[in-house]
Amino acid sequence: MIVVGSGGKHLEEELRKLGGSLIEVEIKKFPDGEKYVRVSGSFREVTVVQSTFVPQDEHIIELLLIADALRENGAEKLKAIVPYFAYSRQDRVTKEGEPVSVRAVMRALGIYYDELYIFDLHNPETLRFFPGKAVNLSPARAIADYFEENLGEGIVLAPDRGALMRAKAVAERLGVEYSHFEKKRISPTEVQMKPVDVDVKGKNVLIVDDIISTGGTMIKAANLLRTMGAGKVFVAATHGVFAEGAIERVSKAVDELAVTNTIPTPASRISIAPEIVRL
Repeated sequence: MIVVGSGGKHLEEELRKLGGSLIEVEIKKFPDGEKYVRVSGSFREVTVVQSTFVPQDEHIIELLLIADALRENGAEKLKAIVPYFAYSRQDRVTKEGEPVSVRAVMRALGIYYDELYIFDLHNPETLRFFPGKAVNLSPARAIADYFEENLGEGIVLAPDRGALMRAKAVAERLGVEYSHFEKKRISPTEVQMKPVDVDVKGKNVLIVDDIISTGGTMIKAANLLRTMGAGKVFVAATHGVFAEGAIERVSKAVDELAVTNTIPTPASRISIAPEIVRL
């Protein structure tokens, strides 16, 4: 049984088509802006699907209210599937007096939820903050399936060493080689990038990352690949956070930009709904 919050409405129709049993939920706002939630029926085990993109705080509060309503109606086991987990990048204290925001959110969810599933969490180690079972889900299969035909015998690259395992997961499903870009600062204002130990000349390239915000790194990488003689350049990411104008800027620099639909955007062409129903 699945409850879909307002942060998962863009997935609702596909989840239903894939065989998900959806529970009716009423979500609205009081005149003062507070959220109202009402779940129809009583169920022993329920999965709540709620992505926490903008407005992040509203979606997180809604996730808590849905859980409280379900517990009030007798639910014994609750799973939360959070395709995009807000505050995940605030995973350490950099200045005295700051919170570890991802910890605060996970602990709050842990009051109600027994299990937590997140797609491509920024730092998987932060799953330890959730008191129950917590799983980081990979979108590698969905990304590989989407680009398989167009990439051909190409190369998968990560924008930096930290994202190499993500590129590896996609490349292994495609049966192609993979590597990453190395960044070297050559002046206070200039960073040099180059792919490590691969020849891209005449080959299609897929750059894979977890989040695209401004898109500056992807644009720089694509331009470099062009100068190195690469064929087509594709860009994929799990989460399209996208600062204003980023979709247009990246799309002009590459042959195709496609992100998963953890967040609904014009570039969200890769669906993670099949991964959700497999859980």
